[in-house]
Amino acid sequence: MGMTRVVLIDPGAKVNSSYYCSIVIEEGLLPDIRAIYRHYRWTLQQDGVPAHTARTTMHYLKKEHMNFIEPYMWHEMRSLHMLLCSTLQP
Repeated sequence: MGMTRVVLIDPGAKVNSSYYCSIVIEEGLLPDIRAIYRHYRWTLQQDGVPAHTARTTMHYLKKEHMNFIEPYMWHEMRSLHMLLCSTLQP
């Protein structure tokens, strides 16, 4: 497939929902994602920082019809990840 470019945050920038949606996703990630995965389904995975969990970010992702893992699912996924890691340890 391929990879997206690295998105660098401007020094001193406050990464709030607005910055995250417009600079990181819209200008940084989406052009590459849409070029690389245009015929494939993809899912955006985030962590729990405030810019990712903000209502305006969730609204933006839904408005843009992006598949993403909802914050309420993160706990379940983290639990599954921990279970898998513990069973795969030698």
